[in-house]
Amino acid sequence: MYGIDVYLRRLGIDSPVPDLPTLVTLHKRHMETIPFSSAGSLAVPANSGDTVELVDLDEDATFDSVVAAGNGGGCVQMTRLFLRLLRDIGFDADLIAGTTAEGLETYGVEVEHMLILARVDGVAWLVDIGYAGPSFIEPLRLDTAGRDQTQYGCRYGLVDDGDGVLLRRRPKLGQWSTVFRFTPKARDRTEWAPAQKAVNAALAAAGEGGTELYSRAVPDGQVVLKGRRYLTVRAGIEKARTIVDDGEWHALRAAILSGDIG
Repeated sequence: MYGIDVYLRRLGIDSPVPDLPTLVTLHKRHMETIPFSSAGSLAVPANSGDTVELVDLDEDATFDSVVAAGNGGGCVQMTRLFLRLLRDIGFDADLIAGTTAEGLETYGVEVEHMLILARVDGVAWLVDIGYAGPSFIEPLRLDTAGRDQTQYGCRYGLVDDGDGVLLRRRPKLGQWSTVFRFTPKARDRTEWAPAQKAVNAALAAAGEGGTELYSRAVPDGQVVLKGRRYLTVRAGIEKARTIVDDGEWHALRAAILSGDIG
């Protein structure tokens, strides 16, 4: 059952107020404390091939597993719950939609990824605690077109793209790449229904589940396990390798889910 006190205890935050320092702290603590996990996620195809529910999820039941038990979840689960928390604290916040390159190519939908736009003292901030990454760890200010924002050694840029915006990212020793495209207009959760149908159709056609995906923020960056690819971003330095040993893969997965990351 959803409870703001339980949520805040999980994040290690007391007596929050709807200001910018609180938003930044909530964002970072959420990504450090609650992992992205495709296991049982409502946003990522399950290996069982079960129907993926993006719209009519039970938030109370989802909260018990994702937050209270600390199991984590996918984009839709965590974003819906985080929006509820922000509004309960007093933030002016709305759901907005985006799409990753994978989502557009695989499912052919533009309303795929679920994000939040939060307003603090008249300034709009991009909030995203439900993307496996690598991505930003703290909110990004939206009125900075043409100016980079730096977090933990990585640079981020917001580039106008017609009626949408491209989020670009560059690690310290790497090149610019596009994380996803989004539109900064308020959405209703029912607008994700076409994405649900597309995902279900893709599952039925493939006859099997998707790649397992896990991630968690660490004090100076993020770690991501996508299939057999293990990616770390520490102080802007990005390293990736392929995990071939099953025992090591299971150990890395367990470390991300438990937060016991060295």
